[in-house]
Amino acid sequence: MMHTVVLDGVSLDRADLLKIAEGAQVALADSAIAHVRKAADFLDTQVVRGEPIYGISTGFGSNADKLLGAHSVRASRADVQPMIELQENLIVTHAVCVGEPFEADVVRAMLAIRINTLLRGHSGIRVQTLEALTALLNAGVVPVVPKLGSVGASGDLAPLSHLAIVLLGQGEAFFNGERMAGGEALKRAGLAPVQLQHKEGLALNNGTAQMLATGVLAVARLERLLDVADSAAAMTLEGFAGRTGAFAEEVHALRPHPGQVHVAAQLRELLKDSRLADVPYHLVPKFKTWQAGRWPTPALDEHTFDIQWEWVPTSERHGREKFYTRFMPFRGGKKHQPQDSYSLRCVPQVHGAVRDAVAHAARVLEIELNAVTDNPLVFPDSNASHVDAQVISAGHFHGMPLALAMSAVKAAIPVLASISERRLNKLVDPATNDGLPAFLIGNEDGTESGMMIVQYTAAAIVNDLTSRAMPASVYSIPTSANAEDHVSMGANEARHVLAMTNDLAKVLGLEILVAAQAIDLRVEMLEAARTLAQQTEGAAFAKHACPSVHAADADFIQEIEALRVDLAKRPPFAPSPKVAEVLAQFRTLVPYMKRDMALDQVVARATRWAENGMSVN
Repeated sequence: MMHTVVLDGVSLDRADLLKIAEGAQVALADSAIAHVRKAADFLDTQVVRGEPIYGISTGFGSNADKLLGAHSVRASRADVQPMIELQENLIVTHAVCVGEPFEADVVRAMLAIRINTLLRGHSGIRVQTLEALTALLNAGVVPVVPKLGSVGASGDLAPLSHLAIVLLGQGEAFFNGERMAGGEALKRAGLAPVQLQHKEGLALNNGTAQMLATGVLAVARLERLLDVADSAAAMTLEGFAGRTGAFAEEVHALRPHPGQVHVAAQLRELLKDSRLADVPYHLVPKFKTWQAGRWPTPALDEHTFDIQWEWVPTSERHGREKFYTRFMPFRGGKKHQPQDSYSLRCVPQVHGAVRDAVAHAARVLEIELNAVTDNPLVFPDSNASHVDAQVISAGHFHGMPLALAMSAVKAAIPVLASISERRLNKLVDPATNDGLPAFLIGNEDGTESGMMIVQYTAAAIVNDLTSRAMPASVYSIPTSANAEDHVSMGANEARHVLAMTNDLAKVLGLEILVAAQAIDLRVEMLEAARTLAQQTEGAAFAKHACPSVHAADADFIQEIEALRVDLAKRPPFAPSPKVAEVLAQFRTLVPYMKRDMALDQVVARATRWAENGMSVN
């Protein structure tokens, strides 16, 4: 059974708008219909009285000083009623957007927003016109709305005109997936064109519905991707066998930005009970290229790598004695340092700041969903002595509240993509990946590239996102012969953000692809070390683990045996249960790369998985 959302002008939220965008039907609340009817009746009364009212008995924009008569000044057009013609002309001359059309979910969201706004009863539209717009939405008629043409004040005039023109039986629309003339779409849907009356053209095309619809859809995607980003970071930290102290609750209580506190808590939960994170430095071996005959057993020889440590002689421990009472004097893959690089350690601060920017945008969008954004505003219940105090020209169509919120989100997207790419880069670089092989592949014959070029793709996307992050909201270009001398460009801003979310998802998918490879390699190398420790005695273990050390050194013999015993008694190395669950799901789509293989479809599946919020569906 299809879900129905009841619109009343005051309670629409983002969740319900998303349901409508995805195909839910809408119904109009009776309580709101009464307000709509009262405003329309009020305007009819004022027109009969001959009151000059902007957009009803005057022209629009730079034509606002032109009063309209009851009939055309030209005798040959004596049957034309200028106040009615004005409304239709407003729609048909303003539907001038260009470019590819918006997707159906954007257009359905635009229609729902406009219906909800008009239900507030401050726009002067008739009930039957509003019902016709609702029937259009519910019938599945999707007006063709090209993406380029709004300056974000007076609202989204041109795109909303593309919505309204189909209601008149003109323009173009999609119906059942087929693009056709607007009149034909109405006919196939069993609907009739509408004849607009006083102010109805202005009520239909004056508002922020395009920037609001694209903003709501963009923020919904980003909220999903923020969780993907946190999971990707946790996976990368597992691949590094990184440190978790920087995520402690008491640490973030000292700087309690909401997003930062949330991300730190999420990382603690994701990494809980990990046997990779915070592993003692001395247990982590360093990659060494596989060589025939080095491993002592056939099973170990199946690995595509070898492992080793460097022993720190007693003579080199001066000043570090306390450290070496806590950790054994062996240098493997992990550097002896208490902190990871910024791209790992500062995940709460960076991811959290992005979350806060998105959360602010979400609050702005929620307010706008039930706001009246056309002009002029009708106050039929006012006891004012003059119509100017009851039909007020204001500026709610100006999209700057949305534009600035979207500007912040737009700047935040490449920040999140950039830190993701930096983590990915650290994993493939042998100078920074804490003992893993270069590009996460054994490459004993020198023929394999592994994950090398995956980082190139991530870098290219980050650069592209960065170049698109310049705020549109700071570039106002006056319109309407300078009558509209400052505009928001909010429609461009929100449209950019919506498009940029797709590329952000791709970067996160690439990080997950590389992090999954790193986790599996890290576990395989640690398990190989544990198995070696369990299956060999002191001298054999020492020869394999530290082949360059002279075996007669008494301190070395004692300490290498302690390392062997420590490794042998450890439980199996593994990521945390939550990361293991994510990894297992990912591995149903993307296999571990033991040797080079075709990566085109692997990359496509990984990025699609991230775009879908880490869902296999």
